[in-house]
Amino acid sequence: MPSRSTEPTDSDSTPSTSTRVDTHAHVFHRGLPLTTGHRHAPQLDAMLPELLAHFDAHGVTHGLLTAPSFLGTDNSYLLAALAAAPWRLRGTVIIDEVFDPAALQDMARLGVVGIRLNMLQRPSLHDLRSPFWRRVLETVVALNWHVEIYVESARLDQLMLPALEAGAKVVVDHFGSPGPALGLRCPGFHGLLDALQAGRTWVKLSAPYRLGGMDAAPVASALLAAGGPQRLLWASDWPWTQNSAGMTYGKCLNWLEQWVPVAAQRDIILGETPATLLGFNQIGH
Repeated sequence: MPSRSTEPTDSDSTPSTSTRVDTHAHVFHRGLPLTTGHRHAPQLDAMLPELLAHFDAHGVTHGLLTAPSFLGTDNSYLLAALAAAPWRLRGTVIIDEVFDPAALQDMARLGVVGIRLNMLQRPSLHDLRSPFWRRVLETVVALNWHVEIYVESARLDQLMLPALEAGAKVVVDHFGSPGPALGLRCPGFHGLLDALQAGRTWVKLSAPYRLGGMDAAPVASALLAAGGPQRLLWASDWPWTQNSAGMTYGKCLNWLEQWVPVAAQRDIILGETPATLLGFNQIGH
């Protein structure tokens, strides 16, 4: 896999020499085999050189590659990307009940830092209290990984609480996905706010177009008030699958300025918080 390319900036965002981390981006191409029952198929190629060019153009120093749902448990393309830029990238992978948890240790050496549970619109959720998932969570804790969860906030407790009870760190995708009908009044979203205050839980400020038409600004304000910048992460969600029309990388960074007006808080969200969580602040990374 190629490692680098360049492209012009698509925003007036000012590049920075300090650590800045994009905590949710994908790499794939349309020729990859798709998992059975995939909800959607990629309509474009999202190659690593293009992503790294976006990083370079906007002063983003590091990134977390998130396994896309349509590839299922085939994480090989993501692992190859990690190998192409190990100093800049970490990753989260998707596994299932036929996976050997012992193999997670091999993935850790390749730069994987978590497992992803993409359960949005799934008819049933993983039982994280089952013997298999308890073993997985024990391995996650031993490796100092996190559990990345994408699910409707109404069902979030079913995944978040068992993971936290097992001692794992939890990262919740895309504002916690509160239901548009109830918005900030959603009980599941209030459970997320409580988890932020308790610690070991983080939320990504990302993909406002996945909120069912809700205004992301008050959601971000509630999350910031509950956890502070130490519990929030920023992500581009590149290449914005199913939502790419009119999108640019710079637009995603500009959204953060709207959601978090205080520059010092944005610096923590972009730098200190993800660097610590994902291990980019360690010597040699």
